[in-house]
Parts: sequence; structure tokens; C-alpha cells
Amino acid sequence: MPGTITVGLDGTDHSLTAADWAAAEASRRGTALRLVHAWVWQPRDVAVAADADAQRQWAAGVLREAQQRVTAAFPGLAVTTELLPAESVPALLAEAAKADLLVLGSRGHGTVVGYLLGSVALKVLRQAVRPVVLVRPPRRDEPGPAIDEVVVGVQEADESSGPVLEFAFVTAAAHGCRVRAVHAWAIPPVFAWSPGSMYLAEEVGGLEPLERKRLAEVLRPWREKFPQVEVVEHVEHGSAAEVLLTTGRGVALMVVGRRLPGAHDLRRIGSVTHAALHHALCPVAVVPHP
Repeated sequence: MPGTITVGLDGTDHSLTAADWAAAEASRRGTALRLVHAWVWQPRDVAVAADADAQRQWAAGVLREAQQRVTAAFPGLAVTTELLPAESVPALLAEAAKADLLVLGSRGHGTVVGYLLGSVALKVLRQAVRPVVLVRPPRRDEPGPAIDEVVVGVQEADESSGPVLEFAFVTAAAHGCRVRAVHAWAIPPVFAWSPGSMYLAEEVGGLEPLERKRLAEVLRPWREKFPQVEVVEHVEHGSAAEVLLTTGRGVALMVVGRRLPGAHDLRRIGSVTHAALHHALCPVAVVPHP
């Protein structure tokens, strides 16, 4: 569904926060907003269990509350809703595949929350072929974003980072803010060195200048495509997760990559992405790439 941001709702405050963020983002980008809730009647053998009609009314109420909330904040926004008669994970994966962006609520700080049990969002992230953003409510003792920028982690300074950088630049352009491209590097083990790599490092004056050169080269086409977006290049020695989280304090959005799943790695999201999802203080966009 081109030109659409989709939000998966589950009736929690976390998903309402996700709807708020998605509505603001859709307004900035000039896209439509789609609110969905996956619901299948689950009969239970207890006296207080609600019947199918009551459960359906509750599910419809989840969509109605979110729609009223976002249309009140953004009166001109095109908003549609749909109750999906399917299990949560396959329903959300299908929605993600046809939307520009899927937005879900997140508890953050150690637990990524899904629809009911906390596992749905992680399962969707591991399998989605399009970008997914996890949004969590701010803590009361936590100030809002103080730095007007989108931070993007560039783990591999090569062409595979293209989709991740494109998402970061498109978002920054919509927000009218800058991009901070963060690349962490570490001293490679001796057996990983080759005469060619040693020559390249010596030619530019050492390992860190070499990493800076690589980052500059991978950013060049995106600077040319988005000349209106200011870019800050941040290269630092250390753990990729620690460098990214330290650099990304108080920002509007953190963008990280995840390799497209293969037949044997559907459970993997990567250590840096895992750290960002659990500990970042801002919304986190996870962008699949080859």
C-alpha cells in the first residue's frame, strides 16, 4: 500500500503512543495513516470469559479510540481502520509488506512489548521485509528530544547500508533536521589483515582515518541526493552498540539495520539492533537490508 504508514494496535498505552508518533510522521510525509488490530475469537473455559460479540466490540473499540485520538490531533490526516481476522504475527507481517512503514508500541528498557504476550513485535521484526518502527512512551523523569537529528548506525560502510541510509535521509528531510551517521570501529585480529588492507590503512594515515574515508564514501551519494539535509559524520573506536546508544541520547529517531532473514536465521536481529530496541530512549526504526 504505497504512501501509507500502518500502526498495529493492541489496546495498551504503548500502542496509543505508537499511533500518536505515526500520525505525526504521516502528517509530515503527506501519507495516509492505517490503524489495524488483529483479532481472532479465543473461547475460554472460564465463567467470566467474554463471548465473541463482546470481544469483537472491545477490539473495535481499540480502533475507534485510536482513530478519534489521532484525528483530533491531525484533523486533515487521512485515517482508515481495519479489524484483521487473523493471528497477530501473520497479520502484521502482511501489513508490513504492503505499507511504507509499520509502527508498533514498545515498552523499552529491557522488554519489547507485542500484542498480548510481548513476543509479537520481536517475531515481526525478525521476519518483516519492510521498515518497522518501535515507539515507547516517555518516562516522566525523562526530557523530550533535545537534539534535532536522526541518528543512523552504519555498521558496514558499503553498499549494503543503502536501505538504512535512505530511510534515515528521507526521515530527516521530512523533519527538516540533520542526519548523524555513526560508525564504530575496532582493531581487527591479526589473521584478518591482508597486505592490501595494511596498505590502505597506511596510505591514509591509520585505521581511524581509513574508517572515516569509508564512511564518507558511503555517504556521498546520499549527500548528493538530499543536499538540503545536514550530515554529521561520527566515527569512534569501540563497541558498536555502546557508541550508537551514547551518541543517540535525546535524539528524534534512531535508525538501525537488520539483515533480511534467511532460511536458518529467522530468530536473529543482530546485537546492535537488539541493544537499540531494549535501551534507546527514542523511537527506533529497524530497516531490513541485504
